[in-house]
Amino acid sequence: MKKKSRGTAFVAIPVIMITTLVFIPMLSALITSFKTGTPTNMHFTGISNYTRMLTDTTFKKALFNTTLYLIVQVPIMIFLGLIFAQILNDKKLKFRGFFRTALFLPCITSLVSYSLIMKSLFSPTGFVNNTLISLNVIEQAIPWLTHPVWAKLLIIISITWRWTGYNMIFYISGMQNIDPEIYEASEIDGASKFNQFFNITIPNLKPIILFTTITSTIGTLQLFDEVQNITKGGPANATTTLSQYIYNLSYKFTPNFGYAAAVSFIIVFLIVVLSIIQKALVREEA
Repeated sequence: MKKKSRGTAFVAIPVIMITTLVFIPMLSALITSFKTGTPTNMHFTGISNYTRMLTDTTFKKALFNTTLYLIVQVPIMIFLGLIFAQILNDKKLKFRGFFRTALFLPCITSLVSYSLIMKSLFSPTGFVNNTLISLNVIEQAIPWLTHPVWAKLLIIISITWRWTGYNMIFYISGMQNIDPEIYEASEIDGASKFNQFFNITIPNLKPIILFTTITSTIGTLQLFDEVQNITKGGPANATTTLSQYIYNLSYKFTPNFGYAAAVSFIIVFLIVVLSIIQKALVREEA
């Protein structure tokens, strides 16, 4: 009985903490999403915050930008992570430990510091523009920070640079758990490295690929730091994301916590729906 009561106590502590610090605030935020008014004087308005999104041009632009980052950046990051993992999993490769560390380091650097470095590198007189001009690739500096298209591309480059190594580590761990005899048997049958990669490696990594796809999707839908520190959502909201819009609604514009909470639950909805779709697709392929 004593052991059982101790076990119950150990379980009860995290349950109470998670309920207090996660579920209750989530419920409170959901209730807030149906309210409007100043933080000290809020009142219920039903679904008005949600219907407002249908005519909110800034919300639509933020939703479009976030979706664009998701569609473009996540597949690129997953693909590059798989390619780097395949290369760096080769036991014959020299200094592979160094290369693994070099590719993983970006994801443990400070979000603010790396964003500021990216902003400096891609400035009109920064290293990237100067290099491209010196190589005669371009004649004049690319407006990475002030042109809508180039600014979006800069955000995609930044988050790809930061998180590709994170996914790569998971893939390398998964590859090391694949039985080498499978590759040996396929070589005897005449399979090329290309065929081995797509017919052996990727099928065996499906659970890990699903995990990294879901985590990358969640991270992209919550994208904030890079946009805030590199472009501040500009030019003219061309790079604004949903998370940045929530921040602006809460702290930059006249505080509107009710509408900000409603927008945040759009992110929750997208995460849940996309996660279910991704799991369903993997099950069908299996």
